Amino acid sequence: MSNIAVQRLYNQRLLQTEFQTQSEVVAWMGAVQSQDYAFAKWALGLRLVNGTDAVIEQAFNAGAILRTHVMRPTWHFVTPADIRWMLELTAPRVNAFNAYKYRQLELDEPLLRRSSAALAKALQGGKQLTRNELRVVLQKAGVATGPLHRGGEHRMAYILMWAELDGVICSGPRRGKQFTYMSLDERAPHARKLTRDEALAELTRRYFASHGPATPQDFAWWSGLTMADAKAGLDMHGSQLSHEVIGGRTCWFSSVETAVKDKAIAAHLLPALDEYTVAYQDKSAVFDPTDTKRLGDRGEFLTNHVIVVNGRIAGTWRRKLKKDAVIFTCNLFATLKTAEQRLFAAAIQRYGKFLDLAVVGEVGVTRIS
Repeated sequence: MSNIAVQRLYNQRLLQTEFQTQSEVVAWMGAVQSQDYAFAKWALGLRLVNGTDAVIEQAFNAGAILRTHVMRPTWHFVTPADIRWMLELTAPRVNAFNAYKYRQLELDEPLLRRSSAALAKALQGGKQLTRNELRVVLQKAGVATGPLHRGGEHRMAYILMWAELDGVICSGPRRGKQFTYMSLDERAPHARKLTRDEALAELTRRYFASHGPATPQDFAWWSGLTMADAKAGLDMHGSQLSHEVIGGRTCWFSSVETAVKDKAIAAHLLPALDEYTVAYQDKSAVFDPTDTKRLGDRGEFLTNHVIVVNGRIAGTWRRKLKKDAVIFTCNLFATLKTAEQRLFAAAIQRYGKFLDLAVVGEVGVTRIS
């Protein structure tokens, strides 16, 4: 195996996919980063057979997939079946990461537990409440949430995050464009329970099957777990996972994965923070450091929507939504070959189909001296 990028495209189901539902995609990936909700839906759509924004929105509102803080810490999509064991595995690490912010915001454990109890009571009976409605609940319970300015919203965010990590609340259906929260017990009544070792083994297996080839350091970065946990998770799998030294790094992957041609031709419009770019500590398989100037002063390509050709970042894209069309602005780092141009054009049309909108766009080539 010489082309890590192309093998990852395949394992992440970006070259071809058998998945018909959003739950299948999320379960295969383990979790899918989703702080930018609109583009996280596109990340799922890319990995679905004929996925559309409307269908994914419907699935989210129905609770087929949930959105919560579970790793690093940031929003992720997870399945109702997996949310409980995954939180129990990762929440201690996220709370340790958040400890400084809790202290800075004067959020000690007794106050956070009292807040969560108030939230749980307010959400009983299948209630679905927005953040502002939960703010009122907390204020009535004597919990200061602060004004909407001067850091008040920040304090509210960490109170809600702690309640998510404690397994008290999770996402509910959207109310228009607003997100709501529900009781986790009621939203995911059949969530699986695993021991810590079982949970670590399961998350390790899913990561390397869906994201491999990858290193233990990549897994630790993605999951937020320690390197000791990453190594222990790999030790649990024996013949289920294989490893190979590629480019001087020991990379792990499923023992039953299908090898793909190193020179597979493909083009994708990936959203910012897609699992293909964000889920690895070492980004060198997809990112050429010489493209730093094209991707921003600090080379923060994770915050750009990127054009990926044959597994490597080949440009950036932006879009503006109109009533009946999506308007693209694309910047390529170099002129594409004829076959690549056709695939790139098809990738743009696929996004329009995902949104059920006509496509209007312009493509330029960014030249940096």
